[in-house]
Amino acid sequence: MYDTLTTELADQIFIITINRPEKLNALNKTVISELGEAVDEIYVNPLIRGAIITGSGNRAFAAGADIRGFSGLSNEEGMALANQGMQVFFKIENSPKPILAAVNGFALGGGCELAMACHFRLCSDTAQFGQPEISLGLIPGYGGTQRLTKYIGKGCAMEVLLTGNPFSAQQALQWGLVNYVTSQEELMGKTKFILTQIISKAPLAIAKCITAANAAFDNLDGYALETTLFGQCFNTEDMKEGTAAFLEKRKPVFRGI
Repeated sequence: MYDTLTTELADQIFIITINRPEKLNALNKTVISELGEAVDEIYVNPLIRGAIITGSGNRAFAAGADIRGFSGLSNEEGMALANQGMQVFFKIENSPKPILAAVNGFALGGGCELAMACHFRLCSDTAQFGQPEISLGLIPGYGGTQRLTKYIGKGCAMEVLLTGNPFSAQQALQWGLVNYVTSQEELMGKTKFILTQIISKAPLAIAKCITAANAAFDNLDGYALETTLFGQCFNTEDMKEGTAAFLEKRKPVFRGI
């Protein structure tokens, strides 16, 4: 179905794997376009309750953009390239279904930006993160300056952006960029375990949590939005089921309605 991705759906979890190991899973126009198509599938396929994005092999999640594709681009063409990635990464960030990043190696440049667009991240102890664009006379173009600053704070983000130096899995954990660091062998199992816990909850409430949490960074009145979304939950059958199950001391059966 895809030239640069492989996908797998099992137990309501959709796994998207960037499959260019010979290029360290570098992002090019085709990868970005196909990621967009795969994320569209997450939105519309009722059999998918959550997703994981990872890279093939054990060396790289996605080691940046394919630099050969930058040669000779004009100002307008560069902006168009950035906009393509921005739109796909916005779709990931705002997906009503949780999308986790399982970072299995290098996550540099666009790869780091892709991981940051996911709802949260787990990584192997061999992972490395970074935004090395400054060394090419560039800046991140897929939201990296914004998300990195939000996640690790302005001072740390400025150092990463202005030096272009990579940072380790343990540093990412210390800064709060990743939630867990595991061995390479345990990474997918741990990611699936957490996602399985999440998707056992009410789908409509999950979507509203994502929307409300994103609003904290979107210059919106997140408190007012949270109030509205909280109220909307009371119109759902899942809320009625969840409260009834609590009172009846049984496990709820959520149906996303």
